[in-house]
Amino acid sequence: MKITILTVGKIKEKYFVSAIQEYTKRLSRYCKLEIVEVADEKTPDNASEHEEDIIRAKEGERLKKYIKSDAYVIALAIDGKQTTSEGFADKIQKLGIGGHSHIIFIIGGSIGIDKDIIKNADEKLSFSQMTFPHQLMRVVLLEQVYRAYRIINGEPYHK
Repeated sequence: MKITILTVGKIKEKYFVSAIQEYTKRLSRYCKLEIVEVADEKTPDNASEHEEDIIRAKEGERLKKYIKSDAYVIALAIDGKQTTSEGFADKIQKLGIGGHSHIIFIIGGSIGIDKDIIKNADEKLSFSQMTFPHQLMRVVLLEQVYRAYRIINGEPYHK
């Protein structure tokens, strides 16, 4: 299985970089992991909704270049479906069994994901109704993908 994390913006904090490197190493025995970063747009303070739409659209155009038509696309969105770690593992396993060999997870920038990207995604996933920094969400997503593979393989994981 190939897992692509398609994300807006670069990670600047060393502690996030270290965590991402650790989960990338751990996941290497379960899947082919690819992390693709596209440039983010500067968002002015007090940007109007229209300005934010333009910014999301520009970031969305950059994301679209990396979305493969044969991949199963899951957009991380606050209004997406929430699940348990076991449910998430089951989803990944069923996608693989069902013939999907590539899953793309999309993490938007600081103001979210372009509406066209969300509309065309196969699924929307939410980790919480709370808002998290998009850099932290990359670490959380990688941890949950790693946990999912541990569950799928019947290996112990911290509950």
